[in-house]
Amino acid sequence: MELRVGSWVLKMTPIRWILAAVALVGILLMIFRFATGLGFSTNLSDDWPWGLWIILDLSAVAIAGAGYSMALLAHVLHIKDFGPLARRGMLISLLLYVFVMLTLIIEIGRWDNWYTPLYSWGFLSPLWEVFIAITLYMIIQAFEFGEVVTEKTSPRWNKLLKKVLPVVFILGALIPFGHQASLGAVYLMMPSQLDALWWTFNLPWFFLITSFFAGSAVIALDVLWSSRAYKHTINMKSLVRLVRIGGVLMAIYFVWRLVDLQVMGVFMNMFAGTWQANLFLIEMGLGVLLPAIICLTPLINSKSGMFAFGILCLFGIIMNRFNVVYTGMYDSVPSGYVANIVEWGSSIGLLAMIALMYLLIVENFNVYYYGVKKEEEMGTNIEGRPTPMDGGKSM
Repeated sequence: MELRVGSWVLKMTPIRWILAAVALVGILLMIFRFATGLGFSTNLSDDWPWGLWIILDLSAVAIAGAGYSMALLAHVLHIKDFGPLARRGMLISLLLYVFVMLTLIIEIGRWDNWYTPLYSWGFLSPLWEVFIAITLYMIIQAFEFGEVVTEKTSPRWNKLLKKVLPVVFILGALIPFGHQASLGAVYLMMPSQLDALWWTFNLPWFFLITSFFAGSAVIALDVLWSSRAYKHTINMKSLVRLVRIGGVLMAIYFVWRLVDLQVMGVFMNMFAGTWQANLFLIEMGLGVLLPAIICLTPLINSKSGMFAFGILCLFGIIMNRFNVVYTGMYDSVPSGYVANIVEWGSSIGLLAMIALMYLLIVENFNVYYYGVKKEEEMGTNIEGRPTPMDGGKSM
């Protein structure tokens, strides 16, 4: 069976029907939250105003670093090997920012006033800068993805967009630097609330650098998944080159974190044996050190090593955001917090919707095969197998 969105076609499989059902439940829970308010439909409170949704937002924004990192490497620095990977990175980024914006609307008390920062400018607020930067960046991403859409639907508009794309790519590579760092800067205002293992004057820089190497990890996982799902080959040399940039940054980040702890006088806190200290060690050991070792050794040359790097790296990013938002704040808050079914259900539903949007786009537009040989763009890859645009089916 097929679902049609205009001229776009999405072939439905049992797994995709499950995703559609989960997305529908999530939408219904979102409507319930809008109708009943935060206090009734969530476990958020004045003590815990930031919970699951903020953790997911910060994680998604970091992983969306695939967009600006690929724009910088492929279109600003013009590293040719990364050109064929750029579109998938920018698509993942666009969809994750859609997820972030929808989640932000769910989690703010007066969701109907979401547009207020557009005319009520709070120049001194990091969150205002985040809102404006994300809004501008989504406009930039619309131009970037507009080139992909018009390539198939309107050659005339495609030619016009290509003329402005060099400027768009530069802006798309620069704007995220501001809000990625500003998300960390928000926690600079909480030195007495956030555990010393995570609070530091360098927190904005740490948020920025982790978002950059998160991009290489999500690209690696996406390439591995799509090659298996749609039976296309992998340019392993280019992929290894990309993730090793991320690996070098991870190694720098790891050493920087340890030096920073020493400078702040809390180096030994990580060995205190508390659950916070143990989670910090897990974050840094499994989520930073181990994937950096995999990436900077011959292990990364195999698909299994590449997969392990990607999974561990994303685990470390999500663990870091979880620890900053929840673990590091736990002892300073009078009452505990556990997300309820509405928070979980709406979030999982949104993720299911984003997954379906991703499948719809890659199976109708030239995302995977941009910049490769012409015969591949016309319908076969190096091995002569069907491409997504020919009806290849992933799941």
